[in-house]
Amino acid sequence: MSTDTDRLVTLHGPTMGTRWTARLAQGRIPPGLGAALQDCVDAVDREMSTWRPDSTLMRLNAAAPGAWVRTGPDLIAVLQAAARITEASGGAFDIGVGEAVLAWGFGAAQGHTDAAAIRAALRQPLRAEVECCPARNRVRRLNARQLDLSGIAKGHAVDRMARLLRGRGIPDFTVGLDGEILAEGLRPDGRPWAIALESPDPDRRAAHGLIELSGRALATSGDYRHRVRLGLDWLSHTIDPRRGAPVRNRLASVTVLAADCAQADAWATGLMVLGEHAGPALARARGIEAIFLVRDADSLREVTTLQPGDLTV
Repeated sequence: MSTDTDRLVTLHGPTMGTRWTARLAQGRIPPGLGAALQDCVDAVDREMSTWRPDSTLMRLNAAAPGAWVRTGPDLIAVLQAAARITEASGGAFDIGVGEAVLAWGFGAAQGHTDAAAIRAALRQPLRAEVECCPARNRVRRLNARQLDLSGIAKGHAVDRMARLLRGRGIPDFTVGLDGEILAEGLRPDGRPWAIALESPDPDRRAAHGLIELSGRALATSGDYRHRVRLGLDWLSHTIDPRRGAPVRNRLASVTVLAADCAQADAWATGLMVLGEHAGPALARARGIEAIFLVRDADSLREVTTLQPGDLTV
């Protein structure tokens, strides 16, 4: 007898220091699909990684301000989307945080903080200024800010995988990379996909609740996975671009639902920066569906702009 598990195919592979995963609600894998999905995420890595000195992003960072750098339409689309969310968030999301990310020991710095670089990052405004020329496939920085796309590139990679699956005529699937997920269609049992919302516990992996998802994307930003120790404090990897320093507020995590994963990814970062009061206020004002987990002493408090019943705890 056939079961739902029999009709669910899982593919996965390495990328960007983590793994991508695709689940298909069908009993066979189309030829070459795993390799094609791997090519999708590898292409994003080649274009947008800060770990690869030969990536297009790092070539842009190395170019003098004002110098044009050849690129492709996907990187231009991501830069344009980032600029829109920077404006809409009042600068809480901004890709011009490259110096601060390294100074505080994140990204390629791997836990090695630099006191002099920290002081420089605290003194300098971090607003990125980038000009895109889609007609000629080129971009340029208009100031010396080092760009970091960590807050949007993984979401974009998920969108690209979803685009490939739709192009192959696959109607029912989820694709994910780290905390960024997009769900399309239905599970083999005819229900929306059940996506676990992770509990913000640095010592173990557990579910805080479940969200049923179809035709939407989800991304989570939190203070509990990627962090470094400085003195007696643990510092979150999320940089507040208005301060040039890691966020310091009571938010443990922010999960955002959106039409595409790049948008969800960037807004999760921006709302995390805004904190437990300004974050929910902006989400309500802009109609953003989000779940905020706030640390209250030894407990978690949930603030949500989702419709009642969307989250099952």
